[in-house]
Amino acid sequence: MRVYLRFVTAEIDRASRVETGVFSAAYDLYYGEELTAYEKAWLRDIFDWFDEYLKEPTRFRRYSRSSRRTGRRSAVCWFKPTAREHLARLHEMVFVLEENGVPVRHIKSPKVGYVVYEDEHQVVAEPVADICF
Repeated sequence: MRVYLRFVTAEIDRASRVETGVFSAAYDLYYGEELTAYEKAWLRDIFDWFDEYLKEPTRFRRYSRSSRRTGRRSAVCWFKPTAREHLARLHEMVFVLEENGVPVRHIKSPKVGYVVYEDEHQVVAEPVADICF
């Protein structure tokens, strides 16, 4: 059985109605004023690495199963356990977040909802009501 991985904060995303992922939290921290110059450079390096080594689904926010034009766009990303280097870089991001007072929770789940995109490192899925993390 394949298990997918996600790192989240306590903040709830309005669109997906699930916990916000660490990328959003890290960007918020990066553009804030709390980080040291070293931490800011470290996060920049992590962001640049992901820009190079992780595909961003085309028009990420468009993913939704809703047929209505105003339907909720609620897909979230999960890493495959085989994405070892990606997960190692994520752990660095988590370290910076936690050092700056942002608690992070690691979720493992075999069910992620309705998969709307997949590549070798990740799946993007729309959560469903009967899945609790």
